Amino acid sequence: MTETKNPPLTPELYAYVLEHNPPLDPVQRELVELTHTRFADAAGLQTAEEQGPLLSFLVRLIGARQIVEVGTFTGYSTLSMARALPADGRIIACDISEEWTAVGRAAWAKAGVADRIDLRIAPALDTLRALPDDEPWIDLSFLDADKENYPLYWEELVRRTRPGGLLVVDNTLFHGAVTDPAATGPAAAIQAFNDLVLADDRVEAVLLTVADGVTLARRVDA
Repeated sequence: MTETKNPPLTPELYAYVLEHNPPLDPVQRELVELTHTRFADAAGLQTAEEQGPLLSFLVRLIGARQIVEVGTFTGYSTLSMARALPADGRIIACDISEEWTAVGRAAWAKAGVADRIDLRIAPALDTLRALPDDEPWIDLSFLDADKENYPLYWEELVRRTRPGGLLVVDNTLFHGAVTDPAATGPAAAIQAFNDLVLADDRVEAVLLTVADGVTLARRVDA
C-alpha cells in the first residue's frame, strides 16, 4: 500500500522549514520581496524560497563551475546559484523577458556576482542549440520554463551534461495535477515529461515533493 510520510504543510510548518534552512542574504530577500511587489500577478513564477538554499547547496555539493539555467524570471534562482559558484564559475541564463530580468540584473550587480552570469535574451531553444556540443561540459542545469517545451530543453541539456553532472527540474508535480488522467495543457506536458525522464537510461533520477515538485537527475557515464 502506498502511504505518505509527509505531514500536512501548514503555514506554521512551512515557516519552521524556512527558519531551519540557511537564511536568505539581504540581496536575496530584497529580490524576493521586490518581485512580489512589482510583479504581483506573475510572482508565482518565482522559484520557491526554500529552493534558493537548495540550489546553492547542490552547486557546492558537486563543485559546479558551468551552469545552464532555462527560465530566469527576476533572477532569484540565478542569484542563489551564482552565490555558490567559485569566482571562475559561470551561469548561462536563458529568458525572453528584458523587463523581468532587468530586476535580476540589478540584484546580481548589487550582490557582486554579475560577472558570473551570462544572460541571453532569446528563445531558450535557440540559445541551447547554439551551445557547444562537441563533448559534455555542463555541470548543473536548472529547468524552470514553459512546460510544453520541457522535453526539447531536456534533450539539449542532457546530451551536453558531463557524467556525474546534475539536472534540476522544477514544477514536476504541477500543483498535483500530474495524477489527473484528463489533464490537458501544461499539466499533461509535465505528465509526459515525467514519463520521459523515468525511461531515459542516460540518467538516474528522483522526483521529490519539494515545493511544486523537483526532479533531480544525475547523468550517468556514457
